[in-house]
Amino acid sequence: MQAMNTTDNPSPRTDLAVTHVLAQLLEKLEHSAVPVGAEQYRSVVEHLVHEFEDVEQGAELGRLLDAYPAAAEVYENLNYKHAGLCRSALDASLAAEIGAREAIARAMRRAEPNSKDMMHGEG
Repeated sequence: MQAMNTTDNPSPRTDLAVTHVLAQLLEKLEHSAVPVGAEQYRSVVEHLVHEFEDVEQGAELGRLLDAYPAAAEVYENLNYKHAGLCRSALDASLAAEIGAREAIARAMRRAEPNSKDMMHGEG
């Protein structure tokens, strides 16, 4: 018996044509004025998930995800365990963190008793 020289993970595909069509279709389903059947929606998402497993990460994929928010949400959910909210804007996250730290610092300064209040309270 001869061993086959294959790998379980072939090199990622760089052609995103199918991924693009599925992302575009999902976006249309998301914004459809006509109710969409759950099976149709699920089928498109499942095919998109399969495509995301095989495509190469990089600028082209990033542009596709920027253009199709519904597909970006699927992608982010697939990769959450590895990268968290990898498609969320870093600037917005950082600004929120800095704002929270500043608000906590202000609140702590207000909560510190000053010596006049302590003296007045004892008398």
